[in-house]
Amino acid sequence: MFNALLVEKDDAGKTTAAVQPISEDQLPEGDVLVDVAYSTVNYKDGLCIGPGGGLVRNYPHVPGIDFAGTVAASDDPRYKIGDKVVLTGWRVGEAHWGGYAQKARVKADWLVPLPDGLDARQAMAVGTAGFTAMLAVMALEDHGIKDGPVLVTGAAGGVGSVATAILAQLGYEVAAVTGRPETADYLKGLGATQIIPRDEINETTKRPLEGETWGGCVDAVGGAMLARVLGQMKYGASVAAVGLAGGAGLPATVIPFLLRGVNMLGIDSVMQPYENRLRAWERIASDLPMDKLEAMIKPATLSDLPQLGADILKGQVQGRVVVDVNQ
Repeated sequence: MFNALLVEKDDAGKTTAAVQPISEDQLPEGDVLVDVAYSTVNYKDGLCIGPGGGLVRNYPHVPGIDFAGTVAASDDPRYKIGDKVVLTGWRVGEAHWGGYAQKARVKADWLVPLPDGLDARQAMAVGTAGFTAMLAVMALEDHGIKDGPVLVTGAAGGVGSVATAILAQLGYEVAAVTGRPETADYLKGLGATQIIPRDEINETTKRPLEGETWGGCVDAVGGAMLARVLGQMKYGASVAAVGLAGGAGLPATVIPFLLRGVNMLGIDSVMQPYENRLRAWERIASDLPMDKLEAMIKPATLSDLPQLGADILKGQVQGRVVVDVNQ
């Protein structure tokens, strides 16, 4: 037996989340059994833990959309007992039981070897949010970052924090947008050289184009803020859009795309090809400053998760929550 955060739904549709013992034979089918060391807390996890279950496809359910640990058993020749692995995406923690348990069984194709230079705790300090941030930075670089500051919206959140740290480490000037003034010192510690209040960048305007300001952008908000940013991009610059916190609508015109050649790059971390996942994790190991990574970490245990799930939905979680599932 081992411990897991199990979310259950009663006949009335009410969900409850509690830590309880389960056995290996309760785990879903898969090629590889992993002794999980760490997971994280993401917005999707909050939805899965919270009332109504959000994105959960089946009950009972173990949330946790990512994890890192050690192979305990394998039916796939690519992975041997003792191998260090990391998993993000593939609807783990939504349709398939996830990382909020001391063991997980998954398909081998979903895993990536943990690269040299990262341990399991660091990998989950990065987590899905940091993995997504690296995918966004890679997409910007592939399309060419222009001269000038790179804007990061939602900078105090998981994706924004890691994107800020990576871009600063790579030598880019980073302008960080946040709705929480108290996070200014935190963002400067990650390498941001300019802190922009959210209301300033989120002001409504009827002008489809403004001054050419940003050489690139990682947008973790979407909605009206993304529409405003599109009109401020330099000619030929790109926006890597990764989030929907501001809504799925885009109240913009085609003018930034036609007259400025702005590229909008959609970043989806869920079903990335193996080569992209491996490249992203290798870049994380080589390009993310570990001292800044440590500054983002907030430790947690399985028993903390019900409250943390509620807090992240309220926007009250800063940085990266790392869940030690064995504590």
